[in-house]
Amino acid sequence: QVQLVESGGGLVQAGGSLRLSCTASGRTFSIDSLAWFRQAPGKEREFVAALTWSGTSTYYADSVKGRFTISRDNAKNTVVLAMNSLNPGDTAVYYCASTSFLRSSYYYLSGSYDRWGQGTQVTVSS
Repeated sequence: QVQLVESGGGLVQAGGSLRLSCTASGRTFSIDSLAWFRQAPGKEREFVAALTWSGTSTYYADSVKGRFTISRDNAKNTVVLAMNSLNPGDTAVYYCASTSFLRSSYYYLSGSYDRWGQGTQVTVSS
């Protein structure tokens, strides 16, 4: 099994930056792709960004394109979500998720991922 642990959340002012990390352990050789989702209070979980474990492909939600960057630290089995120009609309619990096989057309669907972390809170104040 793959275990995922998120870190790096916190409170930041609008316009600020945060870096979230997702560290994978266990059967990491089975990971095909890893993604970030977020869920704000009273809202459905939504896709943020994803990348293939090889790092060859990345995907972004339109709402974060140009502000967020997803990347992988191969040596640490860690995926980083660098978030810039944050606004209150980015406030949510951010979840890391992985899958052993991703149909590229469905990268944005939470059902495409079968392992999830516990989530980390990001709060952006105005």
